[in-house]
Amino acid sequence: MSRTGSRTTGRPTLAEVARLSGVSPITASRALRGVSTVAPELAEKVAAAAAALGYVANPAARALASARSHSVVVLIPSLSNQLFIDTLEAIHEVMRPRGLEVLIGNYHYDSEEEENLIRNYLAYQPCGMLLTGFDRSDAARQMLAASGVPCVHMMELGGEAGALSVGFSQQQAGRAAAQHLIERGRRRLAFIAAQLDPRVMQRAEGFRQALAEAGLQATELEMLTPQPSSIALGSELFSQLLAQAPDVDGIFFCNDDLAQGAVLQALRQGVEVPRQVAMVGFNDLPASAHMVPRLTSIRTPRAAVGRGAAQALLALLDGKRVATEQQDLGFELMVRESS
Repeated sequence: MSRTGSRTTGRPTLAEVARLSGVSPITASRALRGVSTVAPELAEKVAAAAAALGYVANPAARALASARSHSVVVLIPSLSNQLFIDTLEAIHEVMRPRGLEVLIGNYHYDSEEEENLIRNYLAYQPCGMLLTGFDRSDAARQMLAASGVPCVHMMELGGEAGALSVGFSQQQAGRAAAQHLIERGRRRLAFIAAQLDPRVMQRAEGFRQALAEAGLQATELEMLTPQPSSIALGSELFSQLLAQAPDVDGIFFCNDDLAQGAVLQALRQGVEVPRQVAMVGFNDLPASAHMVPRLTSIRTPRAAVGRGAAQALLALLDGKRVATEQQDLGFELMVRESS
């Protein structure tokens, strides 16, 4: 079989795939993008033709032809945190049936890196963007506003007027952790946090407010570090806290991996949990329910956030009005043996 391919590159074209599979170029395009309305038997023919020709879609050409690509950009601060892995999986589940490609940008909690990612991705004319939180540089805000690209914010609520967000109140989550420990009769309460991104600091603010309302404000019991959150760091910070404040009887950790490290270190040091010190984590990561003792934690709706944000963005792309500007999905305190 002979073919000419693209005039400029010699690569096989979408028109050739369509001709070989006996469908129109539009149907071939939809089939290759995984659009669910294409009949399965046609999709198989198109896939077979593309494989036979060695066809690879050219997203840049597609974007140029339509003035908009079929890509959705998702910007997250970490790929090592289970929180964002679960969120990304949910986003893919929603976007895949619509034939939309998900482009992931990881900015490592660095606003300058996020700004560069936004600048680079906007050059590809994405049809929409999913952003984590509201805290970003002025230059990034200006680029997003000027681009006209529909955006939905994840994990937080609020932001500027008109901004769509899907998440929960980080501040209320911090309050809930403090109130639970207070209800358990704890009075020397500490907050241990790493990474110190805006959402961590919102939880810290909620925790402080609850303590202040109960007359228990004690900022000297806070241990805050910009280091990445990890089990090893949780172990280290727990030891440091006990050395500085041996009478501490309750701790809220900004993330479960820190709390898991503290539980393990308490076991090594012979500190009884929760008799001597009660512990509450955040995010309810899978291992937390299997620690010894089982870890009390605030369960966050990370998959539901990804799903809801993706659905809100699809609604915008379809020209529909999103009824709720701020979708509060809430959180759940999972009370277990550590508190």
